[in-house]
Amino acid sequence: MASLSHLNKLLCMPPLNSSPSTSPPRSSVGVSTKSVGRPRMVADFARPVGRVRAVTSDDEWGPEKEEEAYGGGVAVEEKPTETETETEKLKKALVDSFYGTDLGLKATSETRAEIVELITQLEAKNPNPAPTDALTLLNGKWILAYTSFAGLFPLLSSGTLPLVKVEEISQTIDTLNFTVQNSVQFAGPLATTSISTNAKFDVRSPKRVQIKFEEGIIGTPQLTDSLEIPENVELLGQKIDLTPFKGILTSVQDTASSVVKTISSRPPLKIPISNSNAQSWLLTTYLDEELRISRGDGGSVFVLIKEGSSLLTR
Repeated sequence: MASLSHLNKLLCMPPLNSSPSTSPPRSSVGVSTKSVGRPRMVADFARPVGRVRAVTSDDEWGPEKEEEAYGGGVAVEEKPTETETETEKLKKALVDSFYGTDLGLKATSETRAEIVELITQLEAKNPNPAPTDALTLLNGKWILAYTSFAGLFPLLSSGTLPLVKVEEISQTIDTLNFTVQNSVQFAGPLATTSISTNAKFDVRSPKRVQIKFEEGIIGTPQLTDSLEIPENVELLGQKIDLTPFKGILTSVQDTASSVVKTISSRPPLKIPISNSNAQSWLLTTYLDEELRISRGDGGSVFVLIKEGSSLLTR
């Protein structure tokens, strides 16, 4: 299971020209029209011209009058700007590049280079260059999608945790109380549990916050519905067949479940962190409503996705 020192380093993740144009002349039967001009921005997309047809009340069979309306009573759907479209493409490409990397653990050098390039392009398009001035966007739970922080790799490696896997690594930021919690959730054959650290943060610059750790928490195990025994596990690079042991492991399920139930009735174990040097800083280099890119004081990069975002299902 992860040590508190590894969890503390997890806080290296951020919590926290216009030119005039003239419409061509238009004409209709019995009615002459004049050309209508209006200023138009270069970045403006071509939009259909709305027409309003009016018939005089004096003679319903009289000539129809046409007048051109630019937006007057005509709903025109605005097209996304070129920058917004490109940013969305970059975000989706970045998330897609994480596939098969196990949060970065199994990323090849080619994949890492691709990820670095996409991150650099997104940072250049950061819609919130002063993240600490947009605390409402920082607020909430963020799920880790990728990291280059090697300190987490032993934790993520399945070879060092047989029958136990890391289900989720997250960071929850409360900008009202200036607190941040990093949490690692584990899942085993009988129960799930978590290890987390709580900290306070102070704003030090438009992009940077200072973190002061206060306590570590070992969560109370929560009993799973049933015991699931895999056919094999990988240990030290070798696969071990568990089929011959299934009968034995199943026979102890009731006893183990009873032990877990007893432990589950106890409160979480809290460990105060009194070390005055237990501090770090967070630098947020990209932030929007669903994606956050941060860099830690060790130079590592962290990509996090806001809980509930459609990017998590890609």
